Amino acid sequence: MEAITLIIAAAGCLLVFFLRPVYGLAVYVIVSMWYPYCVGKVSVGTIDFSVGRIVIIALFTRLLSDANFVNRFKIVWLDRLVVILFAAEIVAGFTTIPAMKLIEYRSGDFFDMALPYFAVRLIITSKQQYIALLKAIAWSAGILAVFACYELLTGHNLLALGRNLTVPEIRLNLFHRAQTTFRHPIYWGVFSAMTWAVCMGLVKSVNKNAFVYKILIGLMFLGAFSSMSSGALLVMVGAIGFIAFYRCRHYWKQAIIAIILMCAMVEVISNRSFYRIIDRFTFNAQTAWYRARLFEVAFFEGGMSGHWLCGYGFDEPGWGEKIDTMANTDMVNHYLLQLSRYGLIGFIPFCAVIIAAIKKLFEGFWLMKSNKDQWLIWCIAGGLFGVLLAINSVSLFGQPMTMLFMMFGFCVTVPEIARNNAYLIKDTRK
Repeated sequence: MEAITLIIAAAGCLLVFFLRPVYGLAVYVIVSMWYPYCVGKVSVGTIDFSVGRIVIIALFTRLLSDANFVNRFKIVWLDRLVVILFAAEIVAGFTTIPAMKLIEYRSGDFFDMALPYFAVRLIITSKQQYIALLKAIAWSAGILAVFACYELLTGHNLLALGRNLTVPEIRLNLFHRAQTTFRHPIYWGVFSAMTWAVCMGLVKSVNKNAFVYKILIGLMFLGAFSSMSSGALLVMVGAIGFIAFYRCRHYWKQAIIAIILMCAMVEVISNRSFYRIIDRFTFNAQTAWYRARLFEVAFFEGGMSGHWLCGYGFDEPGWGEKIDTMANTDMVNHYLLQLSRYGLIGFIPFCAVIIAAIKKLFEGFWLMKSNKDQWLIWCIAGGLFGVLLAINSVSLFGQPMTMLFMMFGFCVTVPEIARNNAYLIKDTRK
């Protein structure tokens, strides 16, 4: 498979160098989506290079060789925080992880997370470019969802491409969990739900062939369902709820207060904590119970005792013995995964990145005067809200993590687009 990887990577690199940068970024997203993860990786030293990693390096080589991209780039606090996050994880990791293993792991994540983020920051500077990228994502994810629906109904993965896949689990006594090109059905479902929410922005922003994009968005919704994943379900529930609130968006403060009060009432009145209600939204109540216990052990039963500052690194934290007497801990919570690996040194910058991204996004939202533009931003926020809710019950890896950091990039570019539009309006009036 390494030869096939190199051939596809070479084709992707050629496209990156000959197409406009925004379409080069689209090429990167498409190959990352369609080429099976962890298949046919090319090893250079101790670091494995997938097709996506090779293409993103080619894309950055082109961008950094063009002075126009470098000169117009303006650093904001979110850019600094992304760099600080990786630096903090390395600092924390040096106390718990062998140096070579740490460098290998963080280098791979830098290619999969930081470079896509900065690619978005460098390339997307106008609404037209953003819409063009969304269209490419919608077409790619929509067509991939067709394969997912076939796998859902038949249990046969047409995109196995040489992988030795296990027999798909059957849920609801009828459906097979679709995996497509992803490492696990959960990752496929979460990724599809994230892209569905973001691409909902096309509904009001596309003038030509709007019906076609509505069909593609519908297919992406079915793609998320095909994973039969509670994580994907949480993303969808969160995103749908957030997007549906668009017409009542001026009452966001009241909504937040109402949610806090409801959680407090459940905590006081019910014999269960409010976070245990999650089992009502899962395909398996047992796994929901495990997620709740994981949270309790980490924070209230000494799980992080003695490791709050730098975490456990890649070592087993031993929480499984307190949860279900198992030797291994299934870290099905991305926040807890970050905390357990890198302690507060890594966890605080991770939360800071999220907060800064949300702040920049809504800074752009209130700058926008057009209803279509506000809808576009609101859909980004819906996707971000959905995935930030869902990672309480799933740890992200691979393509969903890449898309999350690209969404952080979208959160920065939107205010810039808003300011550019404002300047254009002023110039027109003059």
